[in-house]
Amino acid sequence: MLSQLIMLCGFFGLVLVLVYSINRAVLLFDQLIADGQSAGVFVEFTALTLPSVIRLALPLAAFAAAIYVTNRMTNDSELVVVQATGYSLFRIARPVLYFGLIVALLMSLLMHFLVPRSAAQLALRQTEIARNVTARLLTPGTFTEPIAGVTFYIRDLSPDGELFDLFLSDTRGIEDQVTYTASRAFLVREAQETQLVMIDGMVQTLRLADQRLFTTRFAEFSYNVGGLLAPVTQAGRRASHLSTWELLHPTPALVAETGSSAARMIADGHDRFSQSLLGMVAALIGFATLMVGSYSRFGVWRQIVAAIALIVVVKALETAGLNAARADAQLWFLTYLPGAGGLVIVWCLLFWASRPYLFKRRPSAGVPA
Repeated sequence: MLSQLIMLCGFFGLVLVLVYSINRAVLLFDQLIADGQSAGVFVEFTALTLPSVIRLALPLAAFAAAIYVTNRMTNDSELVVVQATGYSLFRIARPVLYFGLIVALLMSLLMHFLVPRSAAQLALRQTEIARNVTARLLTPGTFTEPIAGVTFYIRDLSPDGELFDLFLSDTRGIEDQVTYTASRAFLVREAQETQLVMIDGMVQTLRLADQRLFTTRFAEFSYNVGGLLAPVTQAGRRASHLSTWELLHPTPALVAETGSSAARMIADGHDRFSQSLLGMVAALIGFATLMVGSYSRFGVWRQIVAAIALIVVVKALETAGLNAARADAQLWFLTYLPGAGGLVIVWCLLFWASRPYLFKRRPSAGVPA
């Protein structure tokens, strides 16, 4: 049973990760490739988002695997045979518990190490991309406006970095407006400045006072494009980038850096432990719910719907407990409300399934059973 749970959890997890990754990859593709970034940057950003995607998919995969395996073993009468040998439902649930502990360990690795580090690295790379003037300007076939009053366009870009059919319009001047056109151009980095070297082009200057146009042809002209973009400063770390130890012990410096409150940071730190338990709780709820009720030729769709409803209840407890803990640092223990509530639900379901006669309607006096 444990081997089947692990195998199917891997299958469902792979499917869910692919679905989430494709959705995020479309957004990243529009954001990066359309802005002139290479395919390598796209692959790097996709890899950095994978830990967050796996964190979302793993509890769902554990729940789906528990539902599928329990339903199949029930239909094949395997669980019925095991119960007939004298095993209680609490004993049969032991493989599901072991499976949940494995999922909890994987979730702990994600929540405490992989997700914070990948999120911090992703934020760092996004800042570096934002500072890259070339990437934000070199979008072939598209008119871009890096700052108000400046329009930039190139028809094509060669693999060597040569620009073809350049157009640059600068309407920021109060007295005149300038338009540059060139058949070829290059971007040259000099010290802290980026120069746009245009070849074989023309400068058109429109004097606004009398609407007179002056043209100047040139063989080579240099234009400083470093000022086209506002300087990008790297902001401080977010609370999601900090380690669990830093979240549980917030200092005034960390509070000022993240812009968050101490209560919110403590709650988020404990929430990482709580999130690690949700995979185990989801698997146990899926198993225990399918054990409730007798055989029906219509299948177990009612139990499956009930299991999904119970997962919604656990998520509601998670939201309520986390919001309360974020409001008051003394209520940090409420972040464990979904885990504790989920385990209580599992115990009640297994107790009910082990003693179904307790909830059956007894016949009235004088009426044959």
